[in-house]
Amino acid sequence: MSEAISQLGSSDFDASVLQSDMPVLVDFWAEWCEPCKRMDPLLKELASELEGKVKVAKVNVEAFPAIANQFRVRGLPTFMMFKNGQVHSTQIGAISKSQLAQFVAKAI
Repeated sequence: MSEAISQLGSSDFDASVLQSDMPVLVDFWAEWCEPCKRMDPLLKELASELEGKVKVAKVNVEAFPAIANQFRVRGLPTFMMFKNGQVHSTQIGAISKSQLAQFVAKAI
């Protein structure tokens, strides 16, 4: 796990995401999800490239189903951009690094 990517759970999600002063990309994932595993290296690259501009975090939906339910996560991986404590945009499914970068760029 890249140091630029935080693993979040119930105890730190609000402070790290909803109260963040910068945009946050959250990857909702699960251990068994093959597309999630394929996205991981791209997410790590993007996190290091955007360090200081965007926070990147991951939430394991099996470990923290209440967070997934709160944001109505229905498919994996689900990427959500949070800005000013609100969901700015959502992307469901595996995408290319350039598509992920464009998704993030719309919120910053």
